[in-house]
Amino acid sequence: MLTRIDHIGIACHDLDATVGFYRATYGFEVAHTEVNEEQGVREAMLRVNGTDDGGTTWLQLLEPTREDSAVGKWLAKNGEGVHHIAFGTPDVDADAAAIGAKGVRVLYDEPRRGSMESRITFLHPKDCHGVLTELVTSAGERAAGGAETTEEAVQDNEDH
Repeated sequence: MLTRIDHIGIACHDLDATVGFYRATYGFEVAHTEVNEEQGVREAMLRVNGTDDGGTTWLQLLEPTREDSAVGKWLAKNGEGVHHIAFGTPDVDADAAAIGAKGVRVLYDEPRRGSMESRITFLHPKDCHGVLTELVTSAGERAAGGAETTEEAVQDNEDH
């Protein structure tokens, strides 16, 4: 089941300025950046602690690339701040199914590609006491557990 807090997603209007704040205030450095066209965000992953085997804790800073993206709509309604919490799991598919069987709405029929080649899905905030909750299996966890390869995950995502 769930093994750790993987990351906290923070929505922001200006990714570069927000990265600057976290760098100057806490000394966090950007370990990874990418644009996720499907989700309509530009993001930066800041390592808080951990290793590269899936045990790292991150801050995920999210700037919308489109106003109609989920993060863009959320920012327009709520302003900058904590957008979601993500729990790490070695098997996002099995845990999403188990949690869904308990009556919690899982937002994706099949997990999707997330940051740094992870596999992700979200749980409905109305079923999680107002908290948008993400389940994530990192690429490192998949490799360690013998689950699908990054190439298979990317191909699976492209097929959907």
